[in-house]
Amino acid sequence: MAAVTVAAVSGEDMYPFNLHHAQKPVFQALVDARARYGGSRPAVVDGDETVATYDTLVMASLALGNALRKGTSVGESVGVMLPTSLGTVIAFFALSAFGRVPTMLNFSNGAAGVVSALRTAKVKRIVTAHKFVEAAKLHDMVGELSQKAEIVYLEDVKEHLSVFDKAVAALGKFAPNFVTQGPASSFVANFAASLAGKQPVYDRPAVILFTSGTEGEPKGVALSHFNILVNIEQARNHIALYPVDIMFNPLPMFHCFGLNAGVLLPIMLGFKTVLHPTPLQPKEIARRIREADATILITTDTFISQYARAGNEGDLKNLRLAVCGAERVRDETRQLLRRKSAIEILEGYGVTEAAPIAAINQPGANHPGTIGHILPGMQVRLEPVEGIPNAGRMFVKGPNIMLGYIRPDRPGVIQPPKDGWHDTGDVVHIDEDGFISIKGRLKRFAKIGGEAVSLAVVENCASALWPDFSHAAISLPDGRKGEHIVLLTTNPDAERVDLVGWAQNHGVPEIAVPKRIIYVEAIPVLGTGKTDYVKVEKMARAEKPAALS
Repeated sequence: MAAVTVAAVSGEDMYPFNLHHAQKPVFQALVDARARYGGSRPAVVDGDETVATYDTLVMASLALGNALRKGTSVGESVGVMLPTSLGTVIAFFALSAFGRVPTMLNFSNGAAGVVSALRTAKVKRIVTAHKFVEAAKLHDMVGELSQKAEIVYLEDVKEHLSVFDKAVAALGKFAPNFVTQGPASSFVANFAASLAGKQPVYDRPAVILFTSGTEGEPKGVALSHFNILVNIEQARNHIALYPVDIMFNPLPMFHCFGLNAGVLLPIMLGFKTVLHPTPLQPKEIARRIREADATILITTDTFISQYARAGNEGDLKNLRLAVCGAERVRDETRQLLRRKSAIEILEGYGVTEAAPIAAINQPGANHPGTIGHILPGMQVRLEPVEGIPNAGRMFVKGPNIMLGYIRPDRPGVIQPPKDGWHDTGDVVHIDEDGFISIKGRLKRFAKIGGEAVSLAVVENCASALWPDFSHAAISLPDGRKGEHIVLLTTNPDAERVDLVGWAQNHGVPEIAVPKRIIYVEAIPVLGTGKTDYVKVEKMARAEKPAALS
């Protein structure tokens, strides 16, 4: 069967916005936002309630950036290992202002994962903070990383800011472009290169992030300034966002959703973002959402259900939107939120490679169980998958698609997607109205007796039967049927016979019922909130079949 290409929009509707708005460096976009919304306008609220205005962001970024650029070169990748905080926002803009490439390090992956990232992106310097290392108990990790890269602490840099660094900040308040593009900055080399007909600045790497590593060693993803800024324009034209909105962002900034959607988008669009250093403090987060009068929450199904359960009555009442990604939103979560408040959950689909938003539901056109429509300016191509009818493997293309991967076996080399198409690895169905339904990752289908079974469906069945517990399904080799399914669950009373009965009563074929059920105290998750299927598989393999349900 031939591939089927589905174009989301075409002709004059392809770009219902001005692409010129995205043809600039990210720091220039910050400067433009300050001019548009006012330097005294609050932009970021930190976890300790410190408020930073647009003037603060610009001046602090220039002072820090001028200090950090010493000993590095334009285009060099500089590691950032910090929590979701104002310090991280300033460090990001500081590096970007002088042409360095912030490389966001996922410290939750452990020392081995970070060392792999350093090697992949050819990072020689890491920016972090004493306070963060102390709070997160990362002394051993930092000790190991110091053997691979120079460790720079923000507190030390701030304490030793020179008179010139401070003068740069003062001048930058009135003439930021002179500071970053004038004679005092090596960023002029970038500017000259673009004049010489080479790649323009906005098409160069703005940030390097890493894939989640749910299915193997993380790859670097190089996003350009244009990728990031055009995705913000796409989102603005897809969802109604207002200057009076207040974003609440507890997601890690080493994740594309937490960085681009939770920080850069609200800053560029003129509304405040409230940051929380970790998504793992549900009661504290629910309280801060109420106190901040937040109207938009970016989160995942796992986290928002925790916030709704842990919070007091009314903590989430001011939220008008909860934008959920990274995992499917369960029906149980929607029902819980419906009982607690009038929040509208907008389920969407994002991947780091798309900077990150590729599709999302919309208020007034919200179809639960789908990820909504593809964003304007993007195309979708489906390729048939054997054994999975009425669906296909999804490829996406558009101006927000990454510059390319940086793979561990080719450090520092950006490998662009073939013909601009990114293979998401997800199997989807698109209905006649353009709504996209995720059937599962191609790697998350089990082949049993020649039939394809979605492991996501297995987890959905378990969640429907045991909604108060967490579940994860994987497939393991089976000498007789090719593969068999194993379910890990936090329900100590889970029995296979109950799942068989539920499947029969709801029209689910028994082939989708796991062969084995294993009780675990907790389902392992990554720092992004996604299930860590690498660890899940190790846990399943470690169990002896004779001891299982």
